[in-house]
Amino acid sequence: MSDLRHRESAPATVGGTRLRPIEDPDWPAITRLESGAYGPDGLTETPQALRSRAYPATSFVLDTGGRIGGYLLALPYPPRSFPDLNRPEGRAHRSPNLHLHDIVIDPDLRGCGWGRRLVGHLSTLARSQAYQRISLVSVGGTAGFWTVCGFGPHPDVALPGSYGPDAVYMSRAIG
Repeated sequence: MSDLRHRESAPATVGGTRLRPIEDPDWPAITRLESGAYGPDGLTETPQALRSRAYPATSFVLDTGGRIGGYLLALPYPPRSFPDLNRPEGRAHRSPNLHLHDIVIDPDLRGCGWGRRLVGHLSTLARSQAYQRISLVSVGGTAGFWTVCGFGPHPDVALPGSYGPDAVYMSRAIG
């Protein structure tokens, strides 16, 4: 997706920890976090697939000053659609819908509100870039978290088994 025209997301700082755009040296840490979070459920993606879902204007890392403490990958995607976990994206989509494909917080930083902060930062970016909705696929029993964040389920959207047995397509309007 290197041919995409975009604005870089501006860094946001909270107590010395900042949210910033993804840089090439971040990918080994992102891959480790992704594998640790999704590997036990068999949902790990290849590094190439992960990179293909990192739209530069809406994907970022949680930089704790010495390490990557989390990340969020989001890309424009048609409503009621979602990436195929078994292959990288072949092209960029033009859509009023922004798909939050992946969010992971390091286990040492969980329970401190970082997940909500990353989602809030994404919402701010989405609003500034005139997206109308944010969608996602909830996996691993996380639908409750997403409901608290304002997302509603769409049980009529069929998901492939590659997303796991409890996967739910969810979305919310950008307010």
